[in-house]
Amino acid sequence: MTDILHFEQDEQGIVTLTMDYPPTRNALTGSGLVDAFLDAFHRIQTEHTARVVIITAKGSVFSSGGSIDEMERQLRPEFNSAVLRHEYREGIQRLPLALHNLEVPTIAAINGHAIGAGFDLACMCDIRIASENAKMAESFVKLGIIPGDGGAWFLPRLVGPSRAAELALTGDTFSAQQALEWGIVSRVVPAESLMEEARSLAARIAVNPPESVRMAKRLLRESPFTRLDSHLEMCAAFQAIAHKSPQHAEAVEAFMASKRDKK
Repeated sequence: MTDILHFEQDEQGIVTLTMDYPPTRNALTGSGLVDAFLDAFHRIQTEHTARVVIITAKGSVFSSGGSIDEMERQLRPEFNSAVLRHEYREGIQRLPLALHNLEVPTIAAINGHAIGAGFDLACMCDIRIASENAKMAESFVKLGIIPGDGGAWFLPRLVGPSRAAELALTGDTFSAQQALEWGIVSRVVPAESLMEEARSLAARIAVNPPESVRMAKRLLRESPFTRLDSHLEMCAAFQAIAHKSPQHAEAVEAFMASKRDKK
């Protein structure tokens, strides 16, 4: 798609988005990566052929987060608080909104250091798997700033308020194994097999009927914010659609045929 974000889609509908901007170690700000991601997400939403998205990076770093050069620029007197507030709204904050609203499931394949906004990018995804070499940190306070990209919204939903507070208020770096123990990632794998594992997981999702997968993802995303009765109403509506889908009819017929064959 671009020189800094490679877009690949295979015959199963698995899209792999690979960050590749060595000058800033895939910093999300000051690099064009946010716009590149938004273009990719727009393509995925409008073409309707993608079934799963993997987000990863080339090399030994997932993402260094925010660009230090960009932070230095923002220290200049002409960039007052009102200007910076607007920059965040029209800049990096578009990324969590677009990624959170993406209909297809997303997998972060964390190949190396995921720091600050880079760690938050992984937290925005539905599933995270990590290389054994990966290191992570919600490190904003180390630089005297806060998670301006929604990290303080995503992180407590993954690890609970106490652990999230510990990570955000210390800014400490932690290992992939610690991330596994805390439930941030679902598995840790050898570095050389990370993408093989990510694609295997994506394939197990992609083989399922895409519309039911999309609706199931929507239910999972909405569940923390809705009352049970409202959630069940959404389930009833989605299930009514799913019951009339050709894929459901085919699955029921295949099951009944198998049952008949066993008699």
